[in-house]
Amino acid sequence: MFFISAFQNEASQTIKFYKKKNTMKKQLLFLVVLISSIFAYQNLQAQDADPVLFSVENNPVHLSEFKYIYTKTNGGKADFSKKSLEEYLDLYVKFKLKVQRAKDMKLDTIPSLQQELEGYRQQLANSYLVDKQVTERLVKEAYERTKKDIDVSHIMVSIKPNATPKDTLAAFEKIKNIKANLDSGIEFAKVAKGGSDDKSAKSNGGHIGFITALLPNGFYDFETAAYNLKKGETTIVRSAAGYHILKVNGSRPARGQIEAAHILIRKNKKDNGAAAKVTIDSIYQVLQNGGDFEALARKYSQDNLSASKGGNIGFFGINKYERSFENAAFAIPKDGEYSKPVQTQVGWHIIKRLRKKPIESYEIAKRKLQPQIQKDSRYQIAKDAMLQRIKKEGKFRENKRAFTKFTGTLGDDFKTHKWKPSDQPARDVLFTLAGNVKYTVADFEAFAKKNSRDRLRMGRSKTAKQIADFLYGKFVSENLMKYEERQLDKKYPEFKALMREYEEGILLFEATKILVWDKASQDTVGLEKYFAAHKDNRKYMWNERAEVSFYSLKKQAAKRIKKVRKCAKKRSPEKTLAKVNKKEKILTHRTEIIEKGKNKVVVALPWKKGSISPTEINKRDQSLNFLK
Repeated sequence: MFFISAFQNEASQTIKFYKKKNTMKKQLLFLVVLISSIFAYQNLQAQDADPVLFSVENNPVHLSEFKYIYTKTNGGKADFSKKSLEEYLDLYVKFKLKVQRAKDMKLDTIPSLQQELEGYRQQLANSYLVDKQVTERLVKEAYERTKKDIDVSHIMVSIKPNATPKDTLAAFEKIKNIKANLDSGIEFAKVAKGGSDDKSAKSNGGHIGFITALLPNGFYDFETAAYNLKKGETTIVRSAAGYHILKVNGSRPARGQIEAAHILIRKNKKDNGAAAKVTIDSIYQVLQNGGDFEALARKYSQDNLSASKGGNIGFFGINKYERSFENAAFAIPKDGEYSKPVQTQVGWHIIKRLRKKPIESYEIAKRKLQPQIQKDSRYQIAKDAMLQRIKKEGKFRENKRAFTKFTGTLGDDFKTHKWKPSDQPARDVLFTLAGNVKYTVADFEAFAKKNSRDRLRMGRSKTAKQIADFLYGKFVSENLMKYEERQLDKKYPEFKALMREYEEGILLFEATKILVWDKASQDTVGLEKYFAAHKDNRKYMWNERAEVSFYSLKKQAAKRIKKVRKCAKKRSPEKTLAKVNKKEKILTHRTEIIEKGKNKVVVALPWKKGSISPTEINKRDQSLNFLK
C-alpha cells in the first residue's frame, strides 16, 4: 500500500508538552484554551510577549508562529473559535512532528536541498532588499505626489553636461549669491528676470506654473523639494540642467487626466485671427442649436491629426498643451459638455470633454509607476541612500590607507586579462562590518579577478586606479547588501516565516518522497488495486501540462540576448547551451513540467510548442530571463 501510516508512525517523536499520564487529546484541549486566553489577553492588553506554545525535540514553536500560519491558512475563515483552533493545532502538531522526522533523517544536510533553499532565499531577499526598501517606497511616494499639483517658480544657473568640478563650483557660488539677494528682500520675479539662465524668465519672472510627479529623469531632487516646501519657501536644488532656486507658490488637488476633442480654426496672421474668430463663433452657435460635435469637427476642424477622428485628441494631463487651452479643458464640469471658443497662439478652439479618468487605486497605478521609476535616476539615488543606511546600522568602518596602498602597486596590466592577484595576498583590512566582520585586500583582489570584464572594458579609457575605485565601490555595495540580507530574519518577521515555511515544505516533500512515494513505486500489487478502485476519480488526473524551459543569461552578456532567444526558439535546451556557452558559461537552464493555468507567465503565452516569453531583468543580479 502507500505506507502513509508507516510514515505517520515513524514521525511520532516525543513532543515536549506530551506526558505519559495524559493523552494527546487532553493536552491539545488545554493548549486550545490557553491559545484562546492568550489571544484575548493580547487583544486587550496589546502585550509583546510571545510564549512558547509547544516544543518538538527542544525546538520551540511560539504562539506568534502558530497565529501567523493559522491566519494565513484559514484566511477569512480564521474565527479563532475553540473548534477551529483545536482542529488546526492538531494538524500543526502532526506537521511539526513530520518535519522533525525529516531532520532526524538528516535531509536538511543534503546539498541539493540546501542549494534549493539558498536559491529561494536569494530570490525572496531580493524582493525585500530592493522591492520593499527601494522600489515600493518610491512607488508609494510617487503615487501620493500624483494626487497634488504644485505651483512653482525658479531661477536657474545652468551647468553643461561635460562641466569640470571648477565649473560646477562656480555655478554653485553664483546660485548662492543670487539666493543671498533674495533673502535680503529683493522680489523673486525681478531677480529671475535679471539672473536666471532660463530664457523664459525674462517674460514670466521665473514662474513655471503647476507641475506634477513624475518629473523628467534627473529632476528628482527638484520634484522632492517642490512637494516638501511650504508656500512661499525657497531652497537651492541640483538637477540635470544645473542649480535652481526653487520657490513654491501654492498647490491644488491634481487635475489628473481627461479625454477631450476639439474643433480648431487656425489664425490668419494678416487679419490677426479676426476671420478665425468669426468662423469659430458660427460653429459654436450651430452647437448651441443642437449640432453634432463630431460631424462639425470632421467638416470644419483644421487640426489634420484629429479632424478625421471627430476631433478626439485622446487623454492628456497638465503641461501638455498651452495653458489657456488646458485651463479651458479642465474647467468643463461634465463629460459631454463643451467650452466657449478659446484662443491660443495657434488659433481658436471649441473643446469637448469626453471623459475624466478617475483616480486610480494604488495597485493599478503601481504597475505603471514601477517601470518608470526603475529607469529614473531616483532609483539609484534611493539605492545609494539605502546603502548609506546599511553602513550606519552595520557600523561600517573603512581603512582608506590600505586601499590607497594597494592601488599604488597597480600597473597597466590591471587593465588586461593577464593581471593576477598577488602570490602573497595582503591581509590588510579594507573595511569592517558589525565590528568584527573583516574584508581584506586579498578579498578585493579575488573580486577584481572575477570581474575581469569590467577591467577590460574600462581599460580602454580609464587608469588602473580609476578602475580599482569603481570596482571597490561595487565590492563594498555587494557586501553591504549581503550583510543586510543576513539581517532580514530580525527585521522582517514575515521574511523569517516565509523561509521557515519553505524549508519545512521541502523537507516534508523529500521525506514523503522517500517514505511514501519511493516505497509505493515498489508495491506493484497495491498500486494496481488502488488504480482499479480510483481510476475514475478526477482528483488523481492532471490537467494538460507542458515542459517549460527557463533560461537565465548573465548581465555581462546582455547584448547577446536577441541571438540567445533566437537560438533557444529554434533549438533544444542542450543544443542551445552548447552553442551559447562555447567560450564561457553565460547561459543557465532548468526545465519544469507546468500544469496549464498554474504559472502566471506561462498563462500569458499561447499554449503551444515554441511559445517564448518576453525578457525580464532580475533586479538583484541584472540577469536576463525568459522561458520557452
